[in-house]
Amino acid sequence: MSRISGWATPELRATMEPVNAKLAAPGMCNPDDEQPCTSGTPSQAQIDADTRNVGQRQHDALIAVGRSALSSGELGQHNGLPVTVIVSTTVQDLEKATGSGVSAGGTLLPMADLIRMASHAIHYLVVFDKHTREPLYLGRTKRLASVGQRIVLHSRDRGCTKPGCTVPGYGTQVHHVNGWATGAHTNIDEEVLACGADNRLAEEGWTVTIRNGVVEWIPPPEIDVGQTRINYFHHPERLLAPKDDDAA
Repeated sequence: MSRISGWATPELRATMEPVNAKLAAPGMCNPDDEQPCTSGTPSQAQIDADTRNVGQRQHDALIAVGRSALSSGELGQHNGLPVTVIVSTTVQDLEKATGSGVSAGGTLLPMADLIRMASHAIHYLVVFDKHTREPLYLGRTKRLASVGQRIVLHSRDRGCTKPGCTVPGYGTQVHHVNGWATGAHTNIDEEVLACGADNRLAEEGWTVTIRNGVVEWIPPPEIDVGQTRINYFHHPERLLAPKDDDAA
């Protein structure tokens, strides 16, 4: 759960008033209903069965508004991908309906929520495992990463790979680790996610490598003081000690 608070401008309040009057009314957009009413008028049974308070109904109305905007297709593209929810998970967790997925914005999604979101439409893209029919190795044929490559990078990197950077996947660009201008290929094993500012560090002497699927940033010798090469912010699980199978 994420706590929010703050002030709304008169324009935002005036905009949300009719939205809430419709979508936050009793019986509307109720996730507890087998077939939630998102348009028209809810049945009396749906109204009577609605036990949510006002705040909960407004919360669910906001989800409905966001889902409608995403599914409309009118938001276009952002950093080479359609504006959509991108979540990475594993086949094993999906089959067991346990565990969680991680969105490209850094949200940890319980599997039940992820399955419910994915059931609405293909607007929610999920990276399941190693295999894909999307082209991941383009050589010199294209400079810009393909949709398939970007989705895989969201799954692998989750956000900017520069140590200390907290920018999530939605705010990143695809960086060619060997430099496109110097002959690099647009291949999945030569690309990483980096925010705009860190993407330009390659021009200042930084070197980026991928070792065993983990991205490392090596600073120029003049500023190298032994700092960490790996960004653990988006992968805190890498800091956990491996389980000892022999432990009692």
